[in-house]
Amino acid sequence: MPESIEPFSNSLNYRIRSVLGKYNLKAEIRLSNLKAFFHYKNDVEKMLAGGKDPLIYEYYENSQPRVEGNLNFGVTIIYPGKVGKEYFLTRGHYHAKEGTAEVYYGLKGVGIMVLQTKKGESKWIQLGQGQVGYVPPFWAHRTVNTGKKKLYILFAYPSDSGHDYGTIKQKGFSKLVVEERGRPKIVDNPSFT
Repeated sequence: MPESIEPFSNSLNYRIRSVLGKYNLKAEIRLSNLKAFFHYKNDVEKMLAGGKDPLIYEYYENSQPRVEGNLNFGVTIIYPGKVGKEYFLTRGHYHAKEGTAEVYYGLKGVGIMVLQTKKGESKWIQLGQGQVGYVPPFWAHRTVNTGKKKLYILFAYPSDSGHDYGTIKQKGFSKLVVEERGRPKIVDNPSFT
């Protein structure tokens, strides 16, 4: 019999640092942690050499035991900003257990989720306040803050799905979200392999 988990509820609160009333995993991801995930490496190095290592995103997660049937959930906060003309983003990932899906719900702010398959098919969806994004099995996904305020996103995924960041670190995403003429634009990534 798998571990028994008691039912519980959480309240979301944008005014407090913890975001979730109950969480057991917190991470702060800075530019120095994402050097390999931004396309414009020269802009990354200029920022870091200039003493800037901004907080790009953070997440608060309520992780459950890695047992089939359990769900992890939490909130990601992506800060506004750009590296060169590329908007702040999450590193993005495939699920290590490839047949698993994920759901995102926009709580506050505006952004774009970029998705792709290993065969090279790509899609993107708007993800802002009140919008739900569904990531089907076998799709990598990355979220980008295209607004001027923090982007808050609720997520939920199977606790046994795991994360494959290595494939994205090595190959990248086929699409970039950049600012052109003051607006977000999705362009081909010339370095995508």
